[in-house]
Amino acid sequence: MMNPTPSNWPRVTRRVFVVIALAVVATGLVARAQQVQVRQAEGLVHGFLTLRNLEGVILADGDLIQTSRGSRVTSRLLFHFKDGSVHDETTVFSQDKGFRVISDRLIQKGPTFPQPLDMAVDVPKGRVTVRYADDHGKERVEDEHMKLPTNLANGLLPILLKDVRPNAPVPELTLVAATPKPRLVKLVITSNGDDAFNTGAIARKATHYVVKVEIGGIAGLVAPLLGKQPPESHVWIMGGEAPAFIKSQQPLYLGGPLWQIELAAPAWPRSADENR
Repeated sequence: MMNPTPSNWPRVTRRVFVVIALAVVATGLVARAQQVQVRQAEGLVHGFLTLRNLEGVILADGDLIQTSRGSRVTSRLLFHFKDGSVHDETTVFSQDKGFRVISDRLIQKGPTFPQPLDMAVDVPKGRVTVRYADDHGKERVEDEHMKLPTNLANGLLPILLKDVRPNAPVPELTLVAATPKPRLVKLVITSNGDDAFNTGAIARKATHYVVKVEIGGIAGLVAPLLGKQPPESHVWIMGGEAPAFIKSQQPLYLGGPLWQIELAAPAWPRSADENR
């Protein structure tokens, strides 16, 4: 008598079995999604940033602009590159008990980006729309309906890491990858201890977080073989009464190099008296 295993079921039955299994796995991932709890509410911010390559060359100047109304916060990260390219991401999120993305809009255009795109994520509607140009310069649109989990981290990673409790593990996060065909990936984040830095003569330290992207599925198995596995990113957060973002090293687009984002200090022109 044959064992009732998937290998000898009729093809249609096996297909149904696979669909059900995938649905169960997906449901489990959504059920385990944990939001980072709000410890420090976000508010009015205008920060100045620089974007450098790892050799220290400045590629772009940027702004982080954040406003809030009630429990809803709008955060915009904008970089202007020296070649005229633009990276512009606006994230709207709520901060009741936990941080939760409501919408995210990412625009990348100009020669810096091999494939410029415009990606809009609407979490309540479960909709992700990507507009991009194909290899022939023709505009294409991908409009996907996705079940977006509560632990989505698009546009929020430094904010979420500021609110992780000291010495506590970071909850697993998810991200809608900015690719022509949108897909969810997992972010596995671990602490790599504290790194020392100085501001003037004052010695300080920041927690060094390592962020690994797990693509998952067959694509995840093939990605390292094709050289498309994203590199590990790094984020440094200073703790204390008022946790602060110090710097990060991350790619801004799929297949891109690691670039460093850090705080910028204003530079004032020399006055006539100083010139004399």
